[in-house]
Amino acid sequence: MLPSFETDTDLASVKLIACDMDLTLLADDGSMPPHMAERIRALDAAGITFCAASGRPSYTLCDMFPEVHHLMGLIADNGGAIFDKDVLIDKSLIDVDAYRELVGFTARDGRGCSCVCGIDTCYLSRKDERFEPYFKIFYTSRIYVDDLTAVSADVNKYTVYFPDNNSEEVFAEAYGPTWSDRFSVTNAGKQWIDFMNKGVNKGSGLRGLCAHLGINPADAIAIGDTYNDIQMLEAAGHGYVVANAEEHMHAHGTHLVPSNNDRGVAQVIDAVLAAVASSR
Repeated sequence: MLPSFETDTDLASVKLIACDMDLTLLADDGSMPPHMAERIRALDAAGITFCAASGRPSYTLCDMFPEVHHLMGLIADNGGAIFDKDVLIDKSLIDVDAYRELVGFTARDGRGCSCVCGIDTCYLSRKDERFEPYFKIFYTSRIYVDDLTAVSADVNKYTVYFPDNNSEEVFAEAYGPTWSDRFSVTNAGKQWIDFMNKGVNKGSGLRGLCAHLGINPADAIAIGDTYNDIQMLEAAGHGYVVANAEEHMHAHGTHLVPSNNDRGVAQVIDAVLAAVASSR
C-alpha cells in the first residue's frame, strides 16, 4: 500500500499539478469537484500551473473548464497536443496513411468503433452514429462521414471505442501485439484503446510542458488511475494514484490520494496551497 499524500513533505515546492480526468478528477457520475475554478485561480496566483491531462481533445477540455482554461495547461489526446494558457506549444501528428491503415484494421476486427481524432474535431463513421450520446461526452466537436479512410486532416490520436467494455481483452489479444512496435498504444479504461505516435503519451506531455514552463519534473504532481496515466505518474516527482485505481497502479506511483468520489484531487490542491502559504 502506498503512503498517503499527506505524508509528502515537499508540497511547498510544487509548480505543476497534472491531473487525469475520468475516474480521477471527475466522480463516477462525471461531475467536477465543487469550486474547481476558484482552486485553479488560486493555483495560478501562487505561480502553480494546473493541467488537465487526458485522452480527451483540447476543445472538449476547454469546454469542461469554461471559466479558467486560459489559466491552465492541457495535455490533450494523451500527449498528442500540449497547450499552455490556450496556446498550442507542441503536437505530434499521425501520418495519413498510418491512421487509414488503423481504420482498416478496426473494420476487419469488427469489435470496435473507429474515432479519428483531429486537433480541431473528431471524425466518426456514420454507421456508429447510434453511439452519439456517448461520443458527445468526450468529443464536443464531431463530424460523421461515410468513409473514414477518405479523411485527410491533422490527426494526433486514433482511438477505438468498445461498447462491450472489452478493450483490455481486445488489446491483449489483437491490438497490442500487432501495433505496439509502431505506435504508443494504451488502454484508457475498459472502453477505449488509444494510438499516438511512438513515444507520445501523457508522460512525454508532462515533460514537454515542464520544459516549456521552465519547471523541473521533480516539482510536478501527476494524479491518475489507469494504464494511460502510467508514464505521467512515473515522469513526475510526485506520482499520486487515486484510491479507486486498481492495485496494480500502485507500482507506478509514490503516494495514494482519496478516491475520485471523495474528491481526492481537490484535497491535494488544498494541501499544496496550504503548504505554499505556510512557507511564505
